Amino acid sequence: MPDSSLITQDIAAVAKIDAIPVILSMVKHVTGMRFAAVARVTDRRWVACAVDDSINFGLKPGGELVLESTICHEIRQKNQPVLFTHASEHPVYSLHQTPKTYQLESYASIPIVKADGEFFGTLCAIDTLPSHFDENAVLKTLTLFAQLIAMHLDMRQDLEKTENALADANETGRLREQFIAVLGHDLRTPLSAIRMSADLLETRLDDKRNRSLATAIRKSSQRMGTLIEDVLDFARGKLGGGIPVRRTLVDDLQGVFAAVVAEICASEPDIQIHQNIAIPSGIYCDPARIGQLLSNLLGNAVKHGSRDHPVEVTAHMEGSEFVLSVTNHGICIPEASMPLLFQPFKRSQGGSREEGLGLGLYIAAQIMNGHRGTLSVTSSSERGTCFVARFAARYQ
Repeated sequence: MPDSSLITQDIAAVAKIDAIPVILSMVKHVTGMRFAAVARVTDRRWVACAVDDSINFGLKPGGELVLESTICHEIRQKNQPVLFTHASEHPVYSLHQTPKTYQLESYASIPIVKADGEFFGTLCAIDTLPSHFDENAVLKTLTLFAQLIAMHLDMRQDLEKTENALADANETGRLREQFIAVLGHDLRTPLSAIRMSADLLETRLDDKRNRSLATAIRKSSQRMGTLIEDVLDFARGKLGGGIPVRRTLVDDLQGVFAAVVAEICASEPDIQIHQNIAIPSGIYCDPARIGQLLSNLLGNAVKHGSRDHPVEVTAHMEGSEFVLSVTNHGICIPEASMPLLFQPFKRSQGGSREEGLGLGLYIAAQIMNGHRGTLSVTSSSERGTCFVARFAARYQ
């Protein structure tokens, strides 16, 4: 049973329908009766939601009648309209308690049923005097009015759901921004302090063993920083509007790539990297993100490649497209695993020596999405595993 607060909401919903006064006036006009109302009828209550009263019946919005004393109670049970023009001469309603209780002679009441089948109430008209109207015509007209009211109620309900969903979305957006802010500041700031402290200790410690511990701290903090950046990018990609990409015309993308390769070589001195990089000036891209793309692909290749074969990196133009490929000769990736490679928290097969979060390839794919490009992969025992990124690199 709807409680009082829900009934109050229903009264307010009817009050917000601008057409209600006109509908009630038209109901009085077509029936010739002097009282019309929209009633909320539940299994226990009859409550007036809107009233047009020219006979001083005494009801106002929010006013109630004893449910069992009304014909609307029966209409709710049977979901059928009731109309009569002269109760005292009617074979059924001359004996009915409602006309006797309220001294009614004419009556019309039509169910208001919402789109989901819920019985809301009735559109009704009454008078203490007989009325002379065409019952069939009035039935059709009042049924149309009742359907119009139900439609407005459904629209109001849908609007409220939309507004609530929008409020929830705004709250989710606020929480999302807070989450990203925590990752972007509250985690990186203390980590930077750890890294700088480790750098300082390395330069001041004379004892080899202690210096190696400081070096381990520095490397671990660098790795933690990489993981935090990956999670931050994941949060932007999944919770935000995608990983932000700011494209400009870049004249020294070759230098960006050289720095990335040098960094990988410094951290993995036993890995061979063969480069064939020929990048012209004027590449329309986000250089930091494209450098991150190469770093992720190259890091993945180093982790999963064979130490007996070099990792191959090529970068060049094909017409107006920039093409980057990174190939390793590790264990072949099973065909069934291919669709999962670019999903977050999925790791490549092949016995990685140092697993991460499984976000590198996902982030690489998102970077390509931001550049309106593609990232694809092929893998075979003969040719190795090759990731190819391509995007339109000329400003248009």
